[in-house]
Amino acid sequence: MYRTNTCGELNLSNVGQKVTLAGWVQRSRDLGGMTFVDLRDRYGITQLAFNMEVNAELCEQARKLGREYVVQATGTVTERASKNAKIPTGDIEIIVEELRVLNAAKTPPFTIEDQSDGGDDIRMKYRYLDIRRNPVRKNLELRHRMAMLVRNYLSGLDFLEIETPFLIKSTPEGARDFVVPSRMNPGEFYALPQSPQQYKQLLMVAGMDRYFQIVRCFRDEDLRADRQPEFTQIDCEMSFVEQEDVLQTFEGLAKHLFKEEKGLEFGDFPRITWHDAMRLYGSDKPDIRFGMQFVELNDVVKGQGFGLFDNAELVVGICAEGCAEYTRKQLDALTEFVKRPQVGAGGMVYVKYNADGSFKSSVDKFYTQEALKLVAEKFGAKPGDLMLILCGPAMKTRKQLNELRLEMGNQLGLRNPNEYAPLWVVDFPLLEWDEETQRYYAMHHPFTAPKPEDEALLDDPNRWGDIRANAYDIVMNGVEVGGGSIRIHDRTLQNKMFHTLGFTDEKAAEQFGFLMDAFTYGAPPHAGLAFGFDRLCSLFGGADSIRDFIAFPKNNSGRDVMSGSPSPISQEQLDELMLDVRPVDEK
Repeated sequence: MYRTNTCGELNLSNVGQKVTLAGWVQRSRDLGGMTFVDLRDRYGITQLAFNMEVNAELCEQARKLGREYVVQATGTVTERASKNAKIPTGDIEIIVEELRVLNAAKTPPFTIEDQSDGGDDIRMKYRYLDIRRNPVRKNLELRHRMAMLVRNYLSGLDFLEIETPFLIKSTPEGARDFVVPSRMNPGEFYALPQSPQQYKQLLMVAGMDRYFQIVRCFRDEDLRADRQPEFTQIDCEMSFVEQEDVLQTFEGLAKHLFKEEKGLEFGDFPRITWHDAMRLYGSDKPDIRFGMQFVELNDVVKGQGFGLFDNAELVVGICAEGCAEYTRKQLDALTEFVKRPQVGAGGMVYVKYNADGSFKSSVDKFYTQEALKLVAEKFGAKPGDLMLILCGPAMKTRKQLNELRLEMGNQLGLRNPNEYAPLWVVDFPLLEWDEETQRYYAMHHPFTAPKPEDEALLDDPNRWGDIRANAYDIVMNGVEVGGGSIRIHDRTLQNKMFHTLGFTDEKAAEQFGFLMDAFTYGAPPHAGLAFGFDRLCSLFGGADSIRDFIAFPKNNSGRDVMSGSPSPISQEQLDELMLDVRPVDEK
């Protein structure tokens, strides 16, 4: 056998035992008469000791070991004279009697240490080396534990894990599909699933009652820290349930994960409607770890000669407690922040509530001390506070103020990654208007049911923007980690929804005919939810990016720089698929 023990398990209780370890050379130290080698595997590090006086040949062999050599060592466990309290095996070492090099290694392009000297690009290129580092390995171990907790919890509630197809029919609504040409059906294409949505609904029609799947999904969309072209969902569906049943079930799952993985317990998650979330936070995924709720000021700032406020649809602000001492330089930096293209505001107004009860603002020319006191009262501000105000079109301004609120939260240390504030956002709009195409789209997907009391509004195009969806998102720390809805299970209502979205009967039948046909055979009331598993893992791991919780992620261009994909394929393969990829001018 290659080993009797791992490099992370030996301790003083093993002293005197003869053991065999195998792993990678982390580092070595030549002290003349003694050579020490730290041997690493997935489980930890154990120190190997070589004594020149006892076995000079073996010691010389140890001195030639390079970093990341794969070796096997046999020897006796002994108590260390100089202990290392930083590692679990720090009380012992192995007096080596036999050493075997299993594989030599080139010097790695970056150090395999917790704090590596390798940048993101080089570590992505040599991802298999990066995974050897403790932080990445621990992230993948966290992901494994989370997956097992999810499987065991849902299985205990009678959910069945059922696989659905990866090669499916393309549906152009929503994000762009990745498409796969079919060699046996020339000119025709599969799509990779953006989610198993239609198949999990079919499983409800099939009577499976409770389904889940930890499933890979694919979207051909622009990337950022919390997006990858392929990602993983905890995908779930339930029959004969209402919204409250779904929220209780998956709030229970979230609480279970927090308790088992983080040792945290929560009461009932707060709930907020989409409209209130946008009104108070300017975001449908508000970070409620801190306050600074929005305060609307139209009634106290308009009509006093300041044109920007007088002509704005909305004047709204936040109050940063204890920040009246912000310097002009800090305030100018905040103004530049909101003027960045990513935020898009034209500027910012500030009002300081000084410790002596006076006010200082960037609009003193237009507002008296009495007028500014009314503003402060509106905020509920007290001496020492700083009020930051934006104005403009209502929805746009709220989104801009959300960015400013989050920036202030960062500056004031109010967004601690080790604190968690989950909540439900409910009652989303069913439809959202797109100015470019001048039509309504489903905010979630076309199978989301409207609130029962709003169904009649589908018959009035002038009221489509008022229809609420029977939909819900679970949000943690300003990140949407899951979302779902009550599904339409009635064929007539589903057809009405398709017509609302501009589908002809022919187009609806072409894209979704198999689902609509299934509904004619008795579809139960059903609902579902999907967690973004990568996002959930990164939140539990206290990180902003999901990349380090995926074994082999893509970069921001959707490329795997390690394997070199995507890449061209041979002309022979193109010919088999009957694809012509010549430039347009050559065609």
